[in-house]
Amino acid sequence: MRKFLYIIVFGFLLVAAVAFALRLYSEELTQIALVPSAEFEEQAELEANAYADPVMWFSRPGMGAPNDPARWQPQVAQGSEQPSATDETEGEAPPPFAVFFVHPTSFFDGQRWNAPLDDAESQDFARIFVRGLGSAFNQASEIWAPRYRQATFGAFLTGSDEAGQAVDAAYRDVEQAFDYFVANTPADRPIVLAGHSQGSLHVLRLLREKVAGSELEARIAAAYPIGWPISVEHDLPALPLPACATAEQASCIASWASFSDDNDPGLMLSQYRQSEGFDGTLRGDSPILCVNPLTGTVNGEAGVEANLGTLVPSSDLTTGELVPNAVPARCGPQGLLLIGDPPEMGAHVLPQGNYHVYDIPLFWANLQRDVVRRVDAWLARP
Repeated sequence: MRKFLYIIVFGFLLVAAVAFALRLYSEELTQIALVPSAEFEEQAELEANAYADPVMWFSRPGMGAPNDPARWQPQVAQGSEQPSATDETEGEAPPPFAVFFVHPTSFFDGQRWNAPLDDAESQDFARIFVRGLGSAFNQASEIWAPRYRQATFGAFLTGSDEAGQAVDAAYRDVEQAFDYFVANTPADRPIVLAGHSQGSLHVLRLLREKVAGSELEARIAAAYPIGWPISVEHDLPALPLPACATAEQASCIASWASFSDDNDPGLMLSQYRQSEGFDGTLRGDSPILCVNPLTGTVNGEAGVEANLGTLVPSSDLTTGELVPNAVPARCGPQGLLLIGDPPEMGAHVLPQGNYHVYDIPLFWANLQRDVVRRVDAWLARP
């Protein structure tokens, strides 16, 4: 009996020690598990006409709704009523516009810096992300969502040269896909650039390197680099578009990062403070851009009654339903989007109240409406 009690006590002490280590060294342990220790392998260039092949796209014109994940339209949850819209254009067909959507990280291998295009698991997850996130832009006449050799998740937990090379390699694929998209989109059609997480990082680079100062700049109806922290002081001035100050503004940037009120964003903010802004200086404690998706304004605040529909996913993430009036939103002093008490969204909520995976699903129906409103504003300009 005494030995049995010793075993139990030892077990409790071991669990307590592990919990203490996870709390004290969570950042270090996460890096050990997910940051590749292998040397970076230079990625072979894709063929010049690689994106002419429909296989290189998760979504593109001509695929057809059943085969195109971005064309999915969720149903309103049974027993719920879709809130009535106040837009004068409600019920009208949306104007023609094209969306270029870059999916977030779906590769978590700690052995390789970039995902091979034939990695089935990461490609399946990416397709799910296009279905749950990219579908918020499904009012577009064209949606293009490329496959690309994304940087692994661990590349965003370290400032090593290898991590930078992995991100650069992923961007080269996205850039090549974007060039093909532009070349095959009507020259008079407004464009919406959108992405989430790693996809947003690539969208921001497209804005700086492919859009700023070019003929394309005048065609951008809106940009949604969601889930990637943008410094108001060190990033925004280097971008060709301003933040979305009003809900009816066109040619502007909307971005947010979602946390519950009981959050502890230490890991994310630590990485943010130590990272270099687009102006070449550390971002430090500079505020993060927060455009409230419920109000369409910088630093806005709105209650649950303004939420037209939160996309609550099924347990396997393959489907979901819209639940109106589920989540409020207000921009906090650090620039984080605070969503009140932790809503039940499934098993993929990150620790410390981080709703990063659900940045778009939390406000799915409002984002769908916001995109069309900004395109309408773009078309109404002289």
